[in-house]
Amino acid sequence: MRKQYRSEIVFEDSLAEDPLRQFAEWFRQATDAHLFEPNAMVVSTATPDGRPSSRTVLLKQFGERGFVFFTNYGSRKGREIDANPYVSLLFPWHAIARQVIVTGTATRIGRDETAAYFRSRPHGSQLGAWASEQSRVIDSRAELDRRYAELEARYPQGEQVPVPPEWGGVRVVPDAVEFWQGHENRLHDRLRYVAEGDKWRLERLCP
Repeated sequence: MRKQYRSEIVFEDSLAEDPLRQFAEWFRQATDAHLFEPNAMVVSTATPDGRPSSRTVLLKQFGERGFVFFTNYGSRKGREIDANPYVSLLFPWHAIARQVIVTGTATRIGRDETAAYFRSRPHGSQLGAWASEQSRVIDSRAELDRRYAELEARYPQGEQVPVPPEWGGVRVVPDAVEFWQGHENRLHDRLRYVAEGDKWRLERLCP
C-alpha cells in the first residue's frame, strides 16, 4: 500500500521564529482543511524503566506555555507522567500529509485552570469524569452505566458538578518540535525546532 504525497516544499525561511507560532499556523490550516478532530494527538508516556504506552487524547489549549490536555491523574498516563515526566505528542494529519511531533516535559496545571475548563465541559462529560476511574479494571459495562446513573440523579442538569480531585490538566512544555510534510518519492520535509535556553534552533532532518 503506497501513496505519493504531492505538496509544496517547506523552506526554512517560510517558518516562524518559534514552534508555537508555527504550530498555530499549521493548526489553522488543518482546521481550514476540515480535518476530523485536528486537535486529536497521540500522547506517548513511559515508565521509569522505559516501557512505553500511547493513546489518543484531545488537545484543549496551546500557547506560549505549551500544550494542554486533561485526564484522570490516576490513569495509566497520569501515573506514568508522575513517575517519568518526559512525553511525546504526535498530531497525525494524514489527509494533508503532515505530522507535528512534540517532545517535552509534562506537569500538572493549577487547580483554578482545571476548574475553569471543567465547568466549560458538557454536563454529561462532567459526570463521566466522576463515573470512570480511568484505566482501572471494572466488572462490566453495566457497572459503569450504574455509576453514571447515580451521578445523574445526584447532579441533575443545571446542578453544578464539583471538579473530581484526581482529574485535571497536564501541560507539555516542549524542548523540540518537528514539522513533517510528506512529498513524492519519500523526500519529505522534516524541520525541527530545538530549544537552546530561551531561543530556538531550526534544523532540517533527512527523511
